[in-house]
Amino acid sequence: MSDAPFLIRLVAASVAIADKAGLIVRDIMKKGELGIVEKTGIQDLQTQADRTVQMSISTSISRLFPGVNVLGEEDDDQPAVDEQYVYSDMSADVLKYADKCPDKYKNVKPEQVVVWIDPLDGTKEYTEGLLDHVTVLIGIAIDGQSAAGVIHQPYFNYKAGEGAQLGRTIWGIIGVGSFGFTQKKLPEGKTIITTTRSHPTKTVQEAIDAFKPDEVIRVGGCGHKVLIVLEGEAHVYLFASPGCKKWDTCGPQAILEAIGGRLTDIHGNVLQYHKDVKKPNTGGVLATICNHDYFLKNIPQGIKDQLKP
Repeated sequence: MSDAPFLIRLVAASVAIADKAGLIVRDIMKKGELGIVEKTGIQDLQTQADRTVQMSISTSISRLFPGVNVLGEEDDDQPAVDEQYVYSDMSADVLKYADKCPDKYKNVKPEQVVVWIDPLDGTKEYTEGLLDHVTVLIGIAIDGQSAAGVIHQPYFNYKAGEGAQLGRTIWGIIGVGSFGFTQKKLPEGKTIITTTRSHPTKTVQEAIDAFKPDEVIRVGGCGHKVLIVLEGEAHVYLFASPGCKKWDTCGPQAILEAIGGRLTDIHGNVLQYHKDVKKPNTGGVLATICNHDYFLKNIPQGIKDQLKP
């Protein structure tokens, strides 16, 4: 384990910690005491699951990897450390890729790394029982660029009935690949767009309408929407709004790009993830498996003018 490159060990720990986070999320829901508070309004909620998972991931990673910058959505409301939620496990499934680590990542130092955490992406949907929308996101940036990511779905398979195994973890490293999901062939001869369920705006709708889509999949959570693109359920995730944050996109971007996809703002700019960057993705989000340039070209200029990067 100690012989594995730093990045491989960090991803291996992130996968194991994300698995544990799923248990926390489900346990809090099972107890029924969600501890909901409004942060900036009814569309921007926080629960006990957000706070506990933030503490768990942030503390676990900081202890295992001193010197790494760790930034999370709930940093300002992180509770006192509870040792029962601090973990030191590493995923054997990740560690076996130690010899596949790209050359450019083999000698990464902790100070080059920023770990971005969204402890509960899709909080509003979590409170409404739309459990398949919910994800735990961990993104790993090196020198300001998305390099690796983890998406954990605590409630994957929850509609399969009693006794079904819940949860799955998807992970990826650029230059290694992405794992934990099944990619289907994209539907031909049609355009399917996935976008926000809970943050619709006139600009968001106008951008979608420009493509005359055959279907629009409106769901919660950036992680969930990127998964829909990853698995071939939609051609594009389009969000012409400044509402997304760096902790929403860093992990999903790496997983998508590790299999040849792209995630940019709606101007085509590569998102930056260094520790001092502004948190909102003010230029919106565009994520695809293929034909990224086509979607960039056909977003109306008037919409682009409203979203300055």
